[in-house]
Amino acid sequence: MSRHVAIVTDSTAYLPPRTMERHGITAVPLTVVLGDRALEEGTEISTRSLALALQKRRPVTTSRPSPQVFAETYRKVAESGATGIVSLHLSAELSGTYDAAVLAAREAPVPVRVVDTGMIAMALGFCALAAARTAEGGGTVDEAVTAAEKRASGTSAFFYVDTLDYLRRGGRIGAARALLGSALAVKPLLQLRDGRIEPLEKVRTASRAIARLEEIVTDRAAGAEVDIAVHHLAAHDRAEALADRLRARVPGLADLHVSEVGAVIGAHTGPGLLGAVVSPR
Repeated sequence: MSRHVAIVTDSTAYLPPRTMERHGITAVPLTVVLGDRALEEGTEISTRSLALALQKRRPVTTSRPSPQVFAETYRKVAESGATGIVSLHLSAELSGTYDAAVLAAREAPVPVRVVDTGMIAMALGFCALAAARTAEGGGTVDEAVTAAEKRASGTSAFFYVDTLDYLRRGGRIGAARALLGSALAVKPLLQLRDGRIEPLEKVRTASRAIARLEEIVTDRAAGAEVDIAVHHLAAHDRAEALADRLRARVPGLADLHVSEVGAVIGAHTGPGLLGAVVSPR
């Protein structure tokens, strides 16, 4: 049984399964409540099912993992040989996941450092990868935490949504609430700032908003070696087209991931989401 520092994150990191397996990263699932059914993200509800439910205006909510789920995860990871655990999670401004992990960490059989990354989606995923690579190199818990926090400090996340209605329903809109009065007349660009969803710009059409998203990402990536993730919900063609343009325009591009977001983030953004994460190495 190997002795190592283990990395735990949650299902909103949207890391590819093969990447998680390769780096030994464990993801704790959040829950999507569809009608009266509680379903685990990633295993019990597909993004297609979610998109259909949203389009039919069925009630959809989300919930954090329980402290008991985290406690069981930490126990299993410790039994696999971990001498310490770094537990990295989506912004505490958007979810109670961090708080649940903190409660469980107090009773864990090995030391656990729980980190509120302030991130979501692959912005969180890139932090988990930075921590995992540090641990693979023999790094300590503190060194893995430092690597994750350094990655988070340089990472930016931007996204376009067809409507603010889903964010409004889920209570995740933050300062972007100021856009609601003119939401029918604009296509909003949003950003993740200090762990919250904030307005970035108002654009009149979807095509202009997506072109502006491309410009913002290109500018943010300038002069650095960067990883980029393009996320979408029920907008595959848009995402692939944006990814192709970014490949051509970002000279320092290291890796580019294209993926559909899972049900938890999708429930709060709705179909048509197009997002981009820029993360300098």
